[in-house]
Amino acid sequence: MTVQFILAVILFILMTAVGGKKGARSFVALFLNFTVLILSIIIMNNPGANPVVITLFASALISSITLFYISRWGTKTITAFLATIVTTCILLVFILLFTNQAMIQGFGEEEIEELAPYSLYVGVDFVKIGAAMILMSTIGAIIDLTIAISSPMQEIKHHNPDIDRRSLFASGMSIGRDILGTSANTLFFAFFGGYMGLLLWFKDLKYSLGEIVNSKVFSSEMIFIGSSAIGMALAIPITAALTAYFLDKKKLGRNRSY
Repeated sequence: MTVQFILAVILFILMTAVGGKKGARSFVALFLNFTVLILSIIIMNNPGANPVVITLFASALISSITLFYISRWGTKTITAFLATIVTTCILLVFILLFTNQAMIQGFGEEEIEELAPYSLYVGVDFVKIGAAMILMSTIGAIIDLTIAISSPMQEIKHHNPDIDRRSLFASGMSIGRDILGTSANTLFFAFFGGYMGLLLWFKDLKYSLGEIVNSKVFSSEMIFIGSSAIGMALAIPITAALTAYFLDKKKLGRNRSY
């Protein structure tokens, strides 16, 4: 029995104990999303495949699994899904612009020694690969943020049916502002925690601060963090606006039915 299996069992028990059926579905969703990621990587190995398009489809599928499989079909999940897709498409424009202008695609000079035995002519567009990596690393945070805004907005509407669209939107923005600060910090420390070894490596190489900041490896991580933060900032007004619109439209539909 491996350590990974024991951890998986403990995770399943805790998620089921705390979340009940929804916790169990969340556990299953982890493996479904992992399968989507693996299939996406396999398809990307085809030289004729476009990594950005594949990542967009994978992001939509991951969003569907995370939202509709775990939280079921409803107004809050529909608006969260739409907000995720809209935010992802807008963010993709920024990501392609940043990766192209910063020239972070490909390998850094620190990695040349390890790659020396291999051919670098692999027939892959590293600009698109870099954009796909950033997009895939951001999608989880965007999904979390959209459902974290749409769900309480639906509760507000449920307990206060007469609230107008503008007030509901303002409530969503207020919720989003509270989440934004903590989520941005979470991303920041998650990336830096994962790349603590990289910083120690730079120290061993006796890099100056300027060399560290301008290195391709470090710059790519900064763009990862910046793109994720931009995605979350964009997701807040988009989610609040879509949720307010759909909930208000749902109310109008009910009024007309009587």
